[in-house]
Amino acid sequence: MNSETNRKISPDRDDFVKFTVRDSVFGDLFHDRKYLRQLYQVLHPEDETITEDDFTDVTIRNVLVNELYNDLGCMVRGKLIILCECQSLWTYNIIIRALLYMARSYQMYFKEQGADLYGRKKVFLPKPELYVIYVGDEENKPSEITLSQEFFNGEESSIDVRIKVICESDSNDIINQYIIFSKIYGEQRKKYGRTREAIQETIRICKDRDILKEYLESREKEVVDIMLALFDEQEVYETHFKSVAKEYEAIGEARGEARGEARGEARGEARGEKRGSITTTIENFKEFGQSKENTIKRLIEKYGLSSEDATERVNALWK
Repeated sequence: MNSETNRKISPDRDDFVKFTVRDSVFGDLFHDRKYLRQLYQVLHPEDETITEDDFTDVTIRNVLVNELYNDLGCMVRGKLIILCECQSLWTYNIIIRALLYMARSYQMYFKEQGADLYGRKKVFLPKPELYVIYVGDEENKPSEITLSQEFFNGEESSIDVRIKVICESDSNDIINQYIIFSKIYGEQRKKYGRTREAIQETIRICKDRDILKEYLESREKEVVDIMLALFDEQEVYETHFKSVAKEYEAIGEARGEARGEARGEARGEARGEKRGSITTTIENFKEFGQSKENTIKRLIEKYGLSSEDATERVNALWK
C-alpha cells in the first residue's frame, strides 16, 4: 500500500473531504475490458460481435469524498452509455444519483466531442442504460425502478429515469458471480470482523466454488490490498460520521431546551426533541451505510435506551 494509504487522516470535515476514496473490487474487476465485455454480454446477449476494443471508459472518477462519482460507466461503440452502480444497502435515492451521473456523463461527452449545444444542428446523443447491481440481503427487490413512480407517485413529469435492478439469480454469469462474492465476503466479515482473515477466507471459498476464480487467482494480492484499504476508509468514515452525528445531536438538544424554556414546556419539548433526535440518528446511520448493530449500539450509548427498545426503534425504521 502506498504512502497515501498509510497517511493519517483527521476526521475533521475540512480534512475528511480531501480524503480520496480508493477503488472497490467491483471497479477493479469491471474496469478490466475482458470482464467488462462479459458484463455487457449479460446485459446484451444478442450482441455477439462485441469486442474489448469497442468499450470506452466514461466512469466519473471521484476526487473528493463529497464529489459526484459512480462505480462504472462505459461507452459502447460510441452509441450507448451504460452506467452501473453496485449497492449493498437498498435505497431509492440511487435513482436521483443515477440521474446526476447521467447528466454529468453527457456533459463530459459533449465537452470531449466539442459539440455545439447552442447550434442549429442536432447533436448526436448516445442512448443511456442504467443499472443497479444489488448485493444486499433484502429480498423481493423490484426488477425496475423509476423516478416518476418513486418520487412523483407515478404522475408524468418533465423528466424520468428508469433503472434496471439486477439481483442474485441461478445463473453463473460474471454479474451473478460478483453478487455471490459480495455475499460470501459479508458472511466472512461477520465471522472474522474487518480482518485480513475475512478477506483471505472469502477469496479461498470463492476459488473453491469457482466464483470469479480466474480474476481472484490473477489479482489476489491486489484484491487483498483493495479490501484492506476499504477497511481503513470505513474506520475513518465512521469516526467522521460519529463526530458529525454528535454535533447535530447537540444542536437538536440545544434547540429543544431553548424552545422548552421559551414556552414553559421544557419536559414535553425535551421528549419530543429526543424522539426526533433518535429518528434522525437512525435515518442518518442507515443512509450512510452503517449496520443495524452499529445503529443500535449508538442509541444505547447516546440515549440510554435498553437493547430491546433500541432494536425495536431501528427495526421500525429500517425498511
